[in-house]
Amino acid sequence: MLARGDDAGRRHRRGVPGAGLRQRGRGTPRGVTGRRQRHEAWMRRALEVSATVPAGPPGTAGEAHPARPRTTAAEPGRVVGPPDGAAAGRREMAGEEGGPRQTAARLERVAAEDVPVGAVVYGPDGTELATARNERELRGDPTAHAEILALRRAASVVGEWRLTGCTLVVTLEPCTMCAGAVVLARISTLVFGAWEPKTGAVGSLWDVVRDPRLNHRPEVYGGVLEDECAAALRAFFR
Repeated sequence: MLARGDDAGRRHRRGVPGAGLRQRGRGTPRGVTGRRQRHEAWMRRALEVSATVPAGPPGTAGEAHPARPRTTAAEPGRVVGPPDGAAAGRREMAGEEGGPRQTAARLERVAAEDVPVGAVVYGPDGTELATARNERELRGDPTAHAEILALRRAASVVGEWRLTGCTLVVTLEPCTMCAGAVVLARISTLVFGAWEPKTGAVGSLWDVVRDPRLNHRPEVYGGVLEDECAAALRAFFR
């Protein structure tokens, strides 16, 4: 589903899809090795984030609060939502029932339903600005992908929407929505782990971030720690 082993470590230069990243060896610049090591260290951090259950209910300052269940006019009181326990869990986490201990348990249960994708935004100097885990089920929000949440948090830290000079590291190839957000946020470098042949928009199905018609094209490094990232996702779907 996710692995594309022959592309492991492949580098895409800005506007030039498919340019290869050589392995360290004779004639390989030291800067390439240093960059790869840095990207791998950052990807390990993103993997840590992907495996971490949120410490509290979503809805921090500047972010959307958990979705409240809708009711239909024809059937007042009938909850319209997923048939599983996710909607109920979100209501309970919002404080409708249960104490802190019960809320924490429900939070962990609902968060476990989210695909474990982790994202980290680093500033131009390598400082960690923001982290996020996929929280689509937890929030009941179709846009709550790890990349979107991390970009929002980083923008809040920086104080503006332009994340010029920043690097986004994510464990899975971004979808079209997240790839578009990378462009709009003016991210300078995108680093991702596992390839996603079904929905990937950074070379698999489309190449949104390097479309020459757009006004910004980041540098892209794909397949960083691909095996580790793919293994974490396979374990979730097993």
